[in-house]
Amino acid sequence: MTLTYLDLTPEQRSGLDSLPFDGNHLISGPPGSGKSLLAAQRAVMLALTGTPVTLLTRSNLLRQSLAAMVHALGPTDRGVRVATAHAWLDQWYGGKAPRSADGWHDWSALFDRAATTGPVEGLTLVIDEGQDLPPEFYLLCRMLKARTTVYADECQRLTDTNSTLAEIARNLAGCSRHELDGNHRNTEQIASFAAHFHTGAGAPVLPDRQGPPPRLHRFPERGAADLLIMLAQRNPRETIGVIVNSKNTQFSILGSLERRAPRLKVQLYTSEAKGGQYRNIDLGRPGVVIVHRASAKGLGFDTVVIPDTHTDVPKDPTSAALRMQYYVLATRARRELHLGYEGETEPPLLAQVPMRSLMRG
Repeated sequence: MTLTYLDLTPEQRSGLDSLPFDGNHLISGPPGSGKSLLAAQRAVMLALTGTPVTLLTRSNLLRQSLAAMVHALGPTDRGVRVATAHAWLDQWYGGKAPRSADGWHDWSALFDRAATTGPVEGLTLVIDEGQDLPPEFYLLCRMLKARTTVYADECQRLTDTNSTLAEIARNLAGCSRHELDGNHRNTEQIASFAAHFHTGAGAPVLPDRQGPPPRLHRFPERGAADLLIMLAQRNPRETIGVIVNSKNTQFSILGSLERRAPRLKVQLYTSEAKGGQYRNIDLGRPGVVIVHRASAKGLGFDTVVIPDTHTDVPKDPTSAALRMQYYVLATRARRELHLGYEGETEPPLLAQVPMRSLMRG
């Protein structure tokens, strides 16, 4: 059976084909280098060997995106299960696994279970955004003797429970390291803006593709709806990701758009929903999608709008965590990036960005 390749560059395809089926592998790369797409492709390739594969990520919204990618590859997706790490751990444990105060599992309890049950024969895992899983997760993979492939970027950590690339490699043991080059998502203008918030060593390589410069808007109170309606009407076949800092802001924007432009059929995702329209959404459908910042990792939209940057005013603009967050959020945009704030003055973090990288008004 042949594998269908989805939008891979020759370099990406070559790297995918040359990656050994056996052993543990850690593949790192910057935003836009294709990690999520390659993770889905890798999972399907491994499933073609006849062994069931589990494709894992921390975020449920990214899980939905990965499931759509795997399904697009055709009937081979029957050998790939796409799940969140939490759900998979509960399933392996045999029920709701004990939790600790940080919301993750009680790793001592899981290690005890692994020591009792022993390795899982044929366990094959592919992990996307692997930096967002804690180091203990990779120790468990080692105890279970899982064949593990991890795609990660430690410059995109958005959580307190995360792993560095060195920790992932060390805890898996005998892990080969590979690097992805290039940015195939953003325009040069968006990547240049995002580079102001890059926290890693060296400057990111800018893509060649051109587009409009990112733009900063000063909104009246709850005034983001005007911009969103204009963008949706101007680009009806494109996806518009609205990435905000609180659930209240999500539903406030949703309410404004439903009252003023009901034909837009806006989608909203919140991790707190147990099911239904706010839990399961279609990320491939054109139109407006409203998500929380914590759920944005790994996603991509034609246009991204970050309307509430004023909520970051109390934070230290030199904070590595804040800068890393803006680096992640900005690089979700493929073609256009808009940021907004309420109040009289620009948020300090954005005021530092020169006009050549961020248009005002």
